[in-house]
Amino acid sequence: KQWYQRRVRAGKTPDNELDLQLRLRRFEKLMQRRPLLLNSVLLRQNPHNVNEWLKRVSLFEGKPREIVNTYTEAIKTIDPKLATGKLSKLWIEFAKFYEDNKQLKEARIIFEKAVLVPFVKVDELADAWSHYVEMELRHECYEEALKHVRIATQPPPHKPSYFDRTEPVQNRVYRNLKLWAMYADLEESLGDFTTTKNVYYRILDLRIASPQVILNFASLLEEKNYFEESFKIYERGIGMFKWPLVYDLWTTYLSKFVSRYGGDKLERARDLFEQALDHCPEKFAKSIFLLYAKLEEDFGLKRHAMEVYNRATQAVLKEEQAEMFSIYITRATACFGVTHTRQIYEQALETLPDSDARVFGQRFAELETKLGEIDRARSIYIHTSQFADPRQCSEFWRLWQTFEVAHGNEDTFREMLRIKRSVRDKYSTQSSFNLPPDAAATNTVSADPMQQIQKDVQFVRGNEQTQASTAQNPDEIALDDDDEDDDDDEEDGSEEEGDEEGEGDGIVKQCVPDEVFGKLAEQANKDEDELQ
Repeated sequence: KQWYQRRVRAGKTPDNELDLQLRLRRFEKLMQRRPLLLNSVLLRQNPHNVNEWLKRVSLFEGKPREIVNTYTEAIKTIDPKLATGKLSKLWIEFAKFYEDNKQLKEARIIFEKAVLVPFVKVDELADAWSHYVEMELRHECYEEALKHVRIATQPPPHKPSYFDRTEPVQNRVYRNLKLWAMYADLEESLGDFTTTKNVYYRILDLRIASPQVILNFASLLEEKNYFEESFKIYERGIGMFKWPLVYDLWTTYLSKFVSRYGGDKLERARDLFEQALDHCPEKFAKSIFLLYAKLEEDFGLKRHAMEVYNRATQAVLKEEQAEMFSIYITRATACFGVTHTRQIYEQALETLPDSDARVFGQRFAELETKLGEIDRARSIYIHTSQFADPRQCSEFWRLWQTFEVAHGNEDTFREMLRIKRSVRDKYSTQSSFNLPPDAAATNTVSADPMQQIQKDVQFVRGNEQTQASTAQNPDEIALDDDDEDDDDDEEDGSEEEGDEEGEGDGIVKQCVPDEVFGKLAEQANKDEDELQ
């Protein structure tokens, strides 16, 4: 009794508990129906929304009757001209539902109705036809698949334009490339060579072929040993497209032609390459030029190959010119020797930007050094130095310094230092650069550079100086080195004198021995005595 009274005071009578449980059940039911109710609201706002209808179908998963009713209601409700989304997807999913449940007959009925729907776009009708054909292939009904694709590609009597929206999509779908590509694949797999070739020719006649279709057709003819016919297909495809779509056709055609005939039809191959290079963009010229040059090297004249490489250096992109010059130099060396590359290097120095010209200048100087042309190598270093900022291109100046130490003398080393200073001043006046610490350290000049040279550098005389020293006169008077230095300083000009004075080197006067003047000194002394 006390327990019952406590429950009454707490409001937990049997009637109240039953009402609470009923309300909870209703709430749970409402929460379970919430996605469906929200979907209903959205469909009331826009009953032509295909995606919302497909979501509604997914909410009835496991309930076949409700799914069929939803698909049927959606098909009846949606207006194809007002549909939001791809209406063909709704028909395809409806047919696939029957197919998954092993009701192939009903799935065919759905597809038969789908291909009669007045879709807005031709691609939607093409999707319906392609899925119809694929369903027949999945169930190994090959004849039915071929039958469907032939019906889809059958042109109407008046043959309207593909983009004429006044015509229904059923009259325009015959120009859809997706269906024709599927038709060609089916004929190639299930039909014979003649029917397949006819399909490809119909595609070309309709002028809806893509470059890939041209390549597939030409490859099929080549497999059947119809080489000339395949080359005609390449030429026909090239006439249908422009750059850059025609690039793959040209490269494949040229490589196939050369591999087939080699040097037997050299003039015809040259004409083809010239046609390919006519109006060819710089972006695609490199590979065609390389194929052309290889043809000349293998079957033509080496001289013609060099002309092709020379044309390629001017026809490719600016970013590819350096690589093209490297290939040109390598092939010229292999064909004619290293001496033939001098003109190529000179052309590269005139054509390439500063960064690439500096690299080629170093290579050119190293080549001349190996050939023993020391003066030419030094001239190349002097010319290339205008592209090398000492604060950023320390490697170039290190190579030049090594070269002068090995093959030069003190005068040439002085000249190298003078050029280095002038180049550094030129770049410093143009703009300021953010230099890394190591670059700044390597480019720092000591307070007294000549003393540093005398300490660290031991000059190796060149061949000419060595021969001259062996033939010296034993009675020759040895002059002091300071006099020679003074003469050199006078010849260097006012700029170098100012630099050396700023560095602390003073002018030293020394007495000239009388033996230098010989009898003239005695006559001068007599004249002075007479005057006194």
